[in-house]
Amino acid sequence: MEDFQSLFAKQKQFFYSNKTKSISFRIQALEKLKAAIKKYESKLIDALKADLNKSAFDTYTTEIGIVYKEISFMKDHIKQWRKPEKVQTPLTHIGTKSIIYAEPYGSTLVIAPWNYPFQLAVAPMIGAIAAGNCVVLKPSELTPTTSDVLRQLVSETFSEEYVSVVEGAVETSQALLEIPFDYIFFTGSTSVGRIVMEQAAKHLTPVTLELGGKSPCIVDEDAHVKLAAKRIAWGKFTNAGQTCVAPDYVYVNRRIKKEFLEELKRAITDLYGENPIQNTNYTHIVNDKHFNRLRSFLDRDNIAYGGEVDSVSLVIEPTVLTGINWDDKVMEDEIFGPILPVLDFDDVDEIIHVINSHPKPLALYLFSENSDVQQQVISSISFGGGCINDTIYHLSSPYLPFGGVGASGMGAYHGKASFDTFSHKKSIMKQTNKFDIPLRYPNLKNGLRKIKRFLR
Repeated sequence: MEDFQSLFAKQKQFFYSNKTKSISFRIQALEKLKAAIKKYESKLIDALKADLNKSAFDTYTTEIGIVYKEISFMKDHIKQWRKPEKVQTPLTHIGTKSIIYAEPYGSTLVIAPWNYPFQLAVAPMIGAIAAGNCVVLKPSELTPTTSDVLRQLVSETFSEEYVSVVEGAVETSQALLEIPFDYIFFTGSTSVGRIVMEQAAKHLTPVTLELGGKSPCIVDEDAHVKLAAKRIAWGKFTNAGQTCVAPDYVYVNRRIKKEFLEELKRAITDLYGENPIQNTNYTHIVNDKHFNRLRSFLDRDNIAYGGEVDSVSLVIEPTVLTGINWDDKVMEDEIFGPILPVLDFDDVDEIIHVINSHPKPLALYLFSENSDVQQQVISSISFGGGCINDTIYHLSSPYLPFGGVGASGMGAYHGKASFDTFSHKKSIMKQTNKFDIPLRYPNLKNGLRKIKRFLR
């Protein structure tokens, strides 16, 4: 096993050289990263095809393109974000100046998942670089081809004391978590997130946890049914459902359930063809373990559409389940695959109560034209973020912080939120020497009476 402690020491030494704190250094690093990604673009496309059977279109739109956009956004705004922020001074502090400095943490650890093995590794790394940190990146061992390309890309672009990729399995992650990094950014399951937080607590290391959960989708009776079905099919079955913000289940108003199911089936066929199993551009399940877990949810009595599998290629076609309730196995945990239970409801109040009785989800989607219903759902349910009349599209906006709440995570990133996540806000008060206010000193005559009058 590599000497991770030595790597950490090198990064700390490089950080204390103050080179990463230079704005020009950060911008140059982002430019070098973008150029390297362009150089490795075809290798990344091949790697994601090998690991997950992702098409070139899906790889570019969900992995590479979104990273290019994030780099450009950072470069355009980093100078403004880095400027010391002057804030107001209260009357009790007259004569002082108050300033907030955005300061990098130091050496940061980014642990990435397998479902979007390039984007979810590089996007937080961009934020860490933009904020002036050093980075150790641990990609997922479940997508080994992409992990290897990432290692090549980073090692060719940066010195290891600045940005380094460490490959390995669970033991490697455990060893890295023993090191007192200055910040940890983890994307993955809630169960592993608890372990990361427990380890971080030993060093009092701050963390961002991007987790998951059962993200609900609500389709009310006034929804644009055809468009709702299309957008739900796209959001759910992109990447074969292996997306942390994919709609995990749909609650559809009973009055439009039949129409919705018909439109949903039509949308799936339009997107993936009559036989998705044979669609060469349809994403595969990552490994046998996840494939077998998903296949165990396919009870023929509940399949309204789909259900075909290929255990050799690890493919499960887009599948819609009906007749499901919360006692069924498929509703116990996040599905994280191309299986969509559709439940029905009569009244929005009823499902608000149901959703609130379960752990807070990472995302929520509502299809309704009624502004009162929209506001009711947004204000009554706690969730990370989401969309009205769409699915998963919110995560691609650099202007919207992306993150969870409760069991679905803590902290946020994307755009300025990434810069803020990897920056400590250092507060400084600069005092004047031209005069001194006697109120704070204990030898002031009638001090208590005067201070009470001043502070009321």
